[in-house]
Amino acid sequence: MKFKAQRAIALAAILYSSFFILHSYADRQYVWPEGKMPDAQPHQIAAMTDVSNKEDFNADEWRRPYLDWFAAPENPNGACMILISGGSYKNCCDVGLICYWREKLTSLGFQCVNFVYRTPWPENLPIYQTAWEDGQRAVRLVRAEAAKRGFDPQKIGVVSMSAGSHLATLLATSSMTSAYAPVDELDATPCNVNWACVFAPAFVQTDGYGKPNTRRGMVDAKLDTCFKFDAQTCPMCLMHGGNDNYSPVASTLIYRELRKRKIPAEVHIVPDKGHGAHGFDRAVEFMRQMGYLGPLGEEVDLLGRWNSDDDRAIYAKEDVWPAGKMPDAQEHQTTPYIEWHIPSNLTTKAIQIIWSGGAYNNSNPNRYEVAPLRRYLNAKGMAVVTLDYRHPRPKNLAKHVTAWEDAQRTIRIVKSQAAARGLDPNRIGIMGSSAGGHLALLCASTSKTNAYWPIDDIDRIKPNVQWAICIYPAYSLTDGLEKQNAKGGNEDDAVLAPEFAFDLSTPPMLFLHGDSDGWAAMNSVKAWEKLRFMGIQGELHTLVKRGHCFHNKASPDTASYNWMERVWDFLNAKGFLKD
Repeated sequence: MKFKAQRAIALAAILYSSFFILHSYADRQYVWPEGKMPDAQPHQIAAMTDVSNKEDFNADEWRRPYLDWFAAPENPNGACMILISGGSYKNCCDVGLICYWREKLTSLGFQCVNFVYRTPWPENLPIYQTAWEDGQRAVRLVRAEAAKRGFDPQKIGVVSMSAGSHLATLLATSSMTSAYAPVDELDATPCNVNWACVFAPAFVQTDGYGKPNTRRGMVDAKLDTCFKFDAQTCPMCLMHGGNDNYSPVASTLIYRELRKRKIPAEVHIVPDKGHGAHGFDRAVEFMRQMGYLGPLGEEVDLLGRWNSDDDRAIYAKEDVWPAGKMPDAQEHQTTPYIEWHIPSNLTTKAIQIIWSGGAYNNSNPNRYEVAPLRRYLNAKGMAVVTLDYRHPRPKNLAKHVTAWEDAQRTIRIVKSQAAARGLDPNRIGIMGSSAGGHLALLCASTSKTNAYWPIDDIDRIKPNVQWAICIYPAYSLTDGLEKQNAKGGNEDDAVLAPEFAFDLSTPPMLFLHGDSDGWAAMNSVKAWEKLRFMGIQGELHTLVKRGHCFHNKASPDTASYNWMERVWDFLNAKGFLKD
């Protein structure tokens, strides 16, 4: 009882603090002139739930949607962020989230304004209609306030949650469609936002109108036609929990439409997370990469940042195949080998296998695609095995066949030696970049298919792994089997390459891809969607304005600079590091 009382007191303190922050430092501005609000309905209010849930709440005092302007930032960056709560269009409930966003964004130099729209659902209208009317008018008001409040009228962003993200997506994609008839001269002001950071957009697909997605956002579910994706559609950053009942496929479908129009965008799916605002730091990285936080810092070379093997205690090198036993041996190809890199301070018994890309024409475990992450993981206390597979491409065979043989054999070798090296043969993951990303996806999704005929007892070991990390995988869709994706992989007829079986041993995977990559980000997105269809929780990050080899050189505090942290977060969150 004492614990429950203490928890209740603490919760009350948090709610009181949120109310104080949200309501005491705001300059309120009503959205509509008196008597001019379109589609007014007597059951609707405009209030956050910390107000509307009070016993003495008087609904008649809270009929008009409004903007709450917060104090100007100490170090303004010349931009404004509109904050939009979720609540299923039935209320505006994200009081704590609005406070969190205001605090973080103000510290980054943004002028912040909270937008409170009408709820609950209007009668005899689409559930979003009155909120959309309020939203278009609110953006016009914000733009009109720019000179007075010291920000650029062309630097207006929005951050949102759930139904609020449905509304934000309307504002981001459909500003050229009028939600209401003009009421005064202000309505000549453009109502487009310049970017949008949306968390867990709800009600976006045809199987989830006003409710969670009936068919998990898959099968026959499509984007609602209310989203027009017009000429004013802005860059977007979409963030979603992989286990959200308001399907994360909504975010990948929005992302696909943005890519078709060459609009810079990101999508971030965090596995095993339900409905919530996951990944605020990803939104900040997006805004930094886009330049909304000011000029980017000078790009830094990745190998230069991770150039030391000081954390490595054990090094061993061995051939992949016994002499005379290598399948499909071809004279023009190199001899494949693996290298063990075991740290001095082992903190986990899990093992990461890494190989590079190179169009299947070259491979190098010492360049930026392998060595920096190997050193990063060694510094974290994790053992790494690197593979230099055969190259260039084999003759009279598919481009990936001999590399696939080498990779499957490597997995078996690592499993056979893990216990003797104090490691866990049942916690092994694989990773590759570009063609190596294709190879990682192939090995992970097709481990029940032998790449070669067994040659010894090691080949009795199953080549399945517990996870895979695919960094800008190439050649993964049918519109780019041998080259860059012809149409960016965006069209429905670009499907996953036939060599991927996605068998019952397919593990969770992490995908990282540049949004501007010619070997398209949709290689990763559609592979993630396949995992989702199978019920496998994968993780996905695409990086705005970044191309192939996005991490070779990157600006500090961007996603391309911090990419290795996503690898570690994935391994930790999925429980692969725990002994």
